[in-house]
Amino acid sequence: MPDIITQYPDFYSQEDIQQILQRAIAAHHTDEELSRQQLWEIASELDINNATIQAAERQWLEQKAIDRQRRAFDLHRRQKFKQKLTKFAIVNTFLVSLNFVAIGTLSWSLYILLFWGLGIALSGWKAYQSQGEEYERAFQRWSFQNEVKQTVATVWTRLQQVLQA
Repeated sequence: MPDIITQYPDFYSQEDIQQILQRAIAAHHTDEELSRQQLWEIASELDINNATIQAAERQWLEQKAIDRQRRAFDLHRRQKFKQKLTKFAIVNTFLVSLNFVAIGTLSWSLYILLFWGLGIALSGWKAYQSQGEEYERAFQRWSFQNEVKQTVATVWTRLQQVLQA
C-alpha cells in the first residue's frame, strides 16, 4: 500500500475541532481522569469564557441525570414485563395441564394461551421499545409520578419530624 501524503487544511469546522481535541485529550490522559479545575484551565486556554463552560457543564450534568432516569425507567418497564411473563407462564402451564388431564387433549386452553400470549408479546415489544413518541410520553408520566412520590415522602417525613418535636 503506497504512503498517503497528508495535506492539512487551513481551516477546520467546529465539529472537526471537537473531534480532534477529543482524540488528543483521550490520548494524552489515558489512565487518569481530569479534575474540574483542569477542565476550567483547558477552557481558559481555549479562550472559552467562564459562563460558557459553566453552562456547558450544567447541561452535561442535566443530561447525565436524564440518562440515569431513562435507564431506571427502562429497567422498571422490563422488570414489570418479566413479572407479567412469569404470571403468564405459571397460569398457562396450569391451564394447559388441567385441560390435558381433564380431556386428554388440548382444546380450550390453547385459545387462552394464544390470546394472552398476544398481549404478552405486545407488552414485551413495548417494554423493550426505547424510542418514539409513546416511549417519551410513558417516560414523562413515570418521571412525574416518581417526583410526586418523592415529594409526598419528603412532606410526610417532615410532618412526622414536626409532630415528634
